[in-house]
Amino acid sequence: MTFRGLFRIVRAVTLHQGIQFWIGLSCCLCFALVGVNCMPRSLAFETRELTIETTQGARVPISAEIARTDQERSQGLMNRKTLADGKGMLFVFEKDQILSFWMKNTLIPLSIAFISSEGRILEIHDMEPGDMNPLHSSRSARYALETPRSWFNRAGVTVGDILQVEW
Repeated sequence: MTFRGLFRIVRAVTLHQGIQFWIGLSCCLCFALVGVNCMPRSLAFETRELTIETTQGARVPISAEIARTDQERSQGLMNRKTLADGKGMLFVFEKDQILSFWMKNTLIPLSIAFISSEGRILEIHDMEPGDMNPLHSSRSARYALETPRSWFNRAGVTVGDILQVEW
């Protein structure tokens, strides 16, 4: 084999490896871009200033993000690291039904109130971050209000109080 023949073989192998490198890099970039595009995006929720009227006559304000659609209700408070007192999320359903909630990808401890179509708080429960066991309302409800854990207690809100829901 001559020097010229050896040079052609080395050049062909180097060229082939270079093409493989660029093809591999292009594939990695495409997968990365597709992956970023498929990542769940945070939704922008409508926020409303709501009032809970207690049985003692107090009026307790709460600023609640509203989750009306299946997509909004599915995202809920997932992946949030904080939720201040006096803030929450109101889940609105089309009809009265047994409601079921879990804490998948939810990082903060929450309390939840199941609320009738008239706005009466039917029950209040605490929920653990990441708990995959569903929590069901014991009766049909139209709304669920999630707040930081124990906010209802700190705010003096109990079962029987009324959430003013006027759309």
